[in-house]
Amino acid sequence: MKRVVVTGLGVFSATGTDIATFWNNIVEGISPAKAITRFNPEKFKTRFATQIADFNPAQYLDRNEIKRSDLYSQYALIAADQAIADAGIDANAMSPFDIGVIFGTAQGGMDTFEHQYKEFAAKNFEPHFNPFFIPKTLVNMAAGLISIKHGFMGVNFSTASACASANTAIMDAFNYIKFGKAKVIVTGGSDAPISEASIGGYNSLKALSTRNAEPTKASRPFDVERDGFVMGEGAGVLVLEEYEHAKARGAHIYAEVGGAAMTSDAYHITATHPEGKGAIKAMQLALEDAGLNATDIGFVNAHATSTPVGDISEAKAIKAVFDGHDGLHVSATKSVTGHLLGAAGAVEAIISLKAIIEGIVPPTINTQTIDPEIPKGLNIVINEAIEKRVDAALSNTFGFGGHNGVVVFKKI
Repeated sequence: MKRVVVTGLGVFSATGTDIATFWNNIVEGISPAKAITRFNPEKFKTRFATQIADFNPAQYLDRNEIKRSDLYSQYALIAADQAIADAGIDANAMSPFDIGVIFGTAQGGMDTFEHQYKEFAAKNFEPHFNPFFIPKTLVNMAAGLISIKHGFMGVNFSTASACASANTAIMDAFNYIKFGKAKVIVTGGSDAPISEASIGGYNSLKALSTRNAEPTKASRPFDVERDGFVMGEGAGVLVLEEYEHAKARGAHIYAEVGGAAMTSDAYHITATHPEGKGAIKAMQLALEDAGLNATDIGFVNAHATSTPVGDISEAKAIKAVFDGHDGLHVSATKSVTGHLLGAAGAVEAIISLKAIIEGIVPPTINTQTIDPEIPKGLNIVINEAIEKRVDAALSNTFGFGGHNGVVVFKKI
């Protein structure tokens, strides 16, 4: 088995459009949530999100890239450019067939689909479609565009497991390298769900917070007054690399991917299992894959979206796996970032890695009164970051359909 390490990071989100800014805002607990400006949100129950402000793709991408890509792919390309540059990966310096892209998304090109259908309806349903309509909406296109831009000719595909999509991609990338099928893989996730269809649809599910008067305080995981998640958008990208290959080329190594696992709740299309059965097993399998005990983990980055049911079931699962481990700290960083759907696992993987690198566990903001149904003794880090040596961190993601994806990182 090959060891797998992280040699590049990139992020493009409302919380920060580069790693340094993103991490600073995470540690300081600065939420970017504000009123939606991409469309008029007044007719919706939820009128705010963590939207990337004043986004102009021409600042980052060329004309052809913009013309041929949906918003979610544009975010992916920008974050991938950062991560690839950070890792110093060059397809001309090694076999391009040794470099792959495995990338996740929950919704793909929904923004393109929505705008194309509106145009179709406005023209009395005359079938005059943009020739890029289909390619822009495909869920595999971010992966394809990254590989085309950088000349990466190895394994290339996308994962779609709702809000677990990025962790699924990271796990697949980890396993491809671990089993000797690739030397370098660009992985992560992207989503651009701040659209009328998405906000309206999630409102119908009663999944979003409606705390319109105080957007920055709306996401409050584990709090007794939580009322749903805050929609977010953006992309997170990691470059995973075979350890000996990274060493040989003198790459900067951030940390090691210890292990990963997936399970299914097999319970409900949107709700997590109330006792967290699938989540418990996924965490246990990820620890086993990493060759670690529960007591080796210093930080759990919880999926914790600030929904009434989901936070309780995950808290029960964490308690079941880590019961008696007093050295564990738990944080719910969606309280700052909002929920980036298919990109959530990627940006939270970056947070988990930075916790290991910097020796800082970031805070869960806005939580004031812990719901009495949350098990005692979870050591939730509230409002203020703490300094702490973190040798290993575990990051949870759970998606509609019952998908549970868990990744473990450890100090190299």
